Amino acid sequence: MPVINRRQLLLGSLSLPLLALPSAGRAQAQISHVSFESLLRPTVHSGNEHWELTQRMAHHGVPGVAVAVLRDGRAMSLKGYGSRLAGHDFPVGPDTLFSVGSVSKVATAALCLKLVALGKLDLDQGVDRWLRRWRLPQGPEGDVGDISLRMLLSHTAGFNVHGFKDVEPSAPLPSLVQTLNGTPPAMNKPLQRIDRAGSRSRYSGGGYLVAQAVIEDAMGQTFDALARRYLFAPLGMNRSRFDAAPSVTTADIAHAHDGSGTPVALPRGWQSFPELAPSGLWTSAHDLARLVEALCASYRKSGGFLPQALAIDMMTAVSPGTFGLGPRLAGEGSARIFHHAGANDSYKAYLEGNLDSGDGLVIVANGANGDVLGDEIRNAVSDALEWAGDWSVKISPVTAVGLLDEFVGAYQRRAGQSSELMGILDTGFDIQDLAVLRTSDGLELQAKGKRRPLKPVSSNRFVAPDSYIPAGTLQIAFNREAMHRVQSLAIIAGGGVLVFDKQSAQGQESD
Repeated sequence: MPVINRRQLLLGSLSLPLLALPSAGRAQAQISHVSFESLLRPTVHSGNEHWELTQRMAHHGVPGVAVAVLRDGRAMSLKGYGSRLAGHDFPVGPDTLFSVGSVSKVATAALCLKLVALGKLDLDQGVDRWLRRWRLPQGPEGDVGDISLRMLLSHTAGFNVHGFKDVEPSAPLPSLVQTLNGTPPAMNKPLQRIDRAGSRSRYSGGGYLVAQAVIEDAMGQTFDALARRYLFAPLGMNRSRFDAAPSVTTADIAHAHDGSGTPVALPRGWQSFPELAPSGLWTSAHDLARLVEALCASYRKSGGFLPQALAIDMMTAVSPGTFGLGPRLAGEGSARIFHHAGANDSYKAYLEGNLDSGDGLVIVANGANGDVLGDEIRNAVSDALEWAGDWSVKISPVTAVGLLDEFVGAYQRRAGQSSELMGILDTGFDIQDLAVLRTSDGLELQAKGKRRPLKPVSSNRFVAPDSYIPAGTLQIAFNREAMHRVQSLAIIAGGGVLVFDKQSAQGQESD
C-alpha cells in the first residue's frame, strides 16, 4: 500500500505541573477533567473503541512514554508512564531523555529563525555565501540557481535523501561532509538536487543537513553549542542537546526497544544519530512542551522568543507543500495547528500546537511502535479536550454493496497534474499504477505488491485505516459519472488531491 514515508504503564507514572498558572486551583480543576488514559482509540474508528493506555503500551510493545498537554499556551500537565528499560523499575519521568527523530527539525528551524531575528542569517539569500566546507551541487539540467534557508526549512529546495539510517553503537560515525557527500562511513546516497529549487515539495532530511552546515559555517561554532546558547538556555530546555550519541553515563535516559518491546542497540542501549539538525535532538517531554509554548506565544502576541512577524512567517505554508519554516501545518480557523512527528527505528515522538487556542501536545516513546501508540494518545487527548478539527474518520455502518463491483479495476496516475493541487501527494504518494480488488469483506487497494483493506466512509468514499498521512487520513473517492461508470478515483490527503484514471481491460483509458 502506498504511504507517506515514515521511518518507518508498565511500572507506574509520574506527574508534574510544568509552568505556573494564574491559579493553582484553576490548574487542578483543569487537570481533573481532562484525563485521557482510558480513551485511546484508532484514527479510523467505529465509535466503540475505548482503550486503556497501559493496555495499549503492552499491546504495542512500548515500555515507556511521556505525554505533555498544553491549554491556552501553557503546559498544564505532564505524565510519564512505564519504564526507561523493559524489565526494570526505571520509571519514565518529566525530564527523561528521548531521541525524537525528525521533531529535531522544528528545533532546528526555531534556532535558525532566532539567528535570522538577530540579523546573523537571512532567509532569502543564497546559502552558498555562508558555506565553507561543502558547495551546493548543480541542479537538474545544470541549474545553478540559488537555494535559500526558506527553501531548506520548507522542503522545497529540491534535494533528495529523505532520511538517514540509525547507527549501531559499535559503528563509526560519519562527519557532516561525509554525509553530504555520501561517502563511508555514511550510509546514505550523496546529496543531490533532483528538482528545480522552489518547484516541488519533497521531504529531505538532507536539506536540513545543509541548513546545519550553513548555521555552523556562518557562526563558527558547533551546532549543539549554538542551540544551547540561542535556543535551549532562553527557553529553559535544560536537558536538551543535539548529540549523535549521549554517553553511557547519561542519567535518566530512555533505552531503545524494537516492536516487541525487547531492548536493542546493546550494550549501550541506544543508537547514534550523527545527522544532528534533521534527527539528532535528544530531549524530554518537559523541554519539548517549552518549545511548543514558545512558538505558540510568538505567533499569538509580540514580545516572544521570536518576533511575531517572523513566527507568522514560520507558520505559513510554503507552496506547493504543507510545510511552513520547519513544522507541518494543517487545519483552518480554530483548528489550525503546527505539528511534526519523529521516527527513528526505536524512538517515536510527536508535537503539536494550536495557533488559535494555544492548546498542544507532546508525546515521546521508546519503542518501535510508539508512533501508532502516539496516534491513539492524540485521539484520546483530542476527545477529552474536545479539540476542533479532529481528523479522525468514523467508518460508515452501511456498505454500498451494490456499487462495489463498479469500483474494481486498474488505475493509472494522470499525467500533468498541478503540483499545487497535489500538494503533499505529489512526491509523497510515489505510485504510478494501482488496482482496486473485490473481496468477501469489501474492497482492497493494491499497489507495489501490497494489499490493504478499504473501509467505507460513504457510498463512494473509502479510507485506508493503516496508511499514514501526517495529521490526516488517506481517503479514496471514486468518481461515478452520470452514465453509471467510474472513470477515475481521487486520492485525498493533507489538503492534496491526486487523480488516477481507470483503465479498460486492454490497458487503455475508459471512454
